[in-house]
Amino acid sequence: MDKLNIFSYFPMLSARQKEQFEALDALYRDWNSKINVISRKDIDNLYLHHVLHSLAIAKYTSFKPGTRILDIGTGGGFPGIPLAIMFPDCQFRLIDSIGKKIKVATEVAQSIGLTNVEAFHRRGEEEKDRFDFIVSRAVMPLPDLVKIVRKNISKSQHNALPNGIIVLKGGNLDEELRPFSKIVEQAPITSYFDDEWFADKKVIYLPL
Repeated sequence: MDKLNIFSYFPMLSARQKEQFEALDALYRDWNSKINVISRKDIDNLYLHHVLHSLAIAKYTSFKPGTRILDIGTGGGFPGIPLAIMFPDCQFRLIDSIGKKIKVATEVAQSIGLTNVEAFHRRGEEEKDRFDFIVSRAVMPLPDLVKIVRKNISKSQHNALPNGIIVLKGGNLDEELRPFSKIVEQAPITSYFDDEWFADKKVIYLPL
């Protein structure tokens, strides 16, 4: 998949946003040659497996300007950097326990001029600030994530969607989601993007 497929799914992108998305390929290839943040065989699938996957959250909900979002376990910047491009009026904090991955995320964000992103080398347990939403790509089972980030959910509401956790997950999630069965929402990503790679992948939303 090339970046043009992303543009067809998001026709309202500005010229500036398109430039930022287009720049990601060369930047991640360059950084990946120095610091392995995306598996070598997967770098050719950057736009499908990483960028578009991250943007499933932007199909699920639209964040209002001023929304504060924490990306926990961001790795090289997913889903945080694609979402920060998509929502330039929102504030994103990216954290990861591996310093070299945060270096990549920081450098990529700076290279494409993202002024709404800050990245820190820290664990979720160490994060003290409060945010409207926590986003993540399958860093840990949802019950474990809830224990860590519950303290970080702001009490004040700014969006139509109540504050909470929005994560990207795949496979059979029945057991993992059972404790939250009355309130959790699951949205199949194939309802947004028509690539078979997304067949078992979902956006999971849990209000907190």
